[in-house]
Amino acid sequence: MTGKQDHPEEIAGLLLAAGGGRRLGGRPKALLEHRGRPLVEHAVGVLRAAGCTRVHVVLGAQAEAVRERAELPGCVLVENPHWKQGMGSSLRAGLASLDGTGARAALVSLVDQPGIGPEAVARVLAAYQGEWSLVSAAYDGVRGHPVLFGAAHWAGIAASATGDQGARGYLKAHGEAITLVECADIAEPYDIDTEADLGHLEP
Repeated sequence: MTGKQDHPEEIAGLLLAAGGGRRLGGRPKALLEHRGRPLVEHAVGVLRAAGCTRVHVVLGAQAEAVRERAELPGCVLVENPHWKQGMGSSLRAGLASLDGTGARAALVSLVDQPGIGPEAVARVLAAYQGEWSLVSAAYDGVRGHPVLFGAAHWAGIAASATGDQGARGYLKAHGEAITLVECADIAEPYDIDTEADLGHLEP
């Protein structure tokens, strides 16, 4: 995990936590309870434990309630007023918030994937090779989260991030440049999308 230790200040953690939980009866995913605390707290803790010293959190649905209920000391909270447009708008807002911070890469994770812990995030961080890096966790060879975007790619990603696609189109177009980091042995990439998925959360 040398990458994590050599360049912590260069890589910002970017947590996308704006979703409204449409298929969960409109319960914002950031506020779902996991181990007795809001899920957004758990997700920030994972980024910190993996070595991200700067963490930006993109909020959207019930942002005020998230600010009140979640303890996110030291995080930069970025409000996305267009969160209903999908993940692409949150990714754009998050990347824009990193302009001028000195970050040379963004490690992007999703709030609703508690099966992905610090070990997987640290593996992705360790593959960082500067601002042209494109790194993605893979699960049995299939690309997933987290993903690391070097700063040289941010403008292109922001320009192509629409709807719920996020960076999918950009990554597809730049497939040959992506370093895949296998994480299936240490993480499970399930999403908390439906009522049935709530069983993955711990009391």
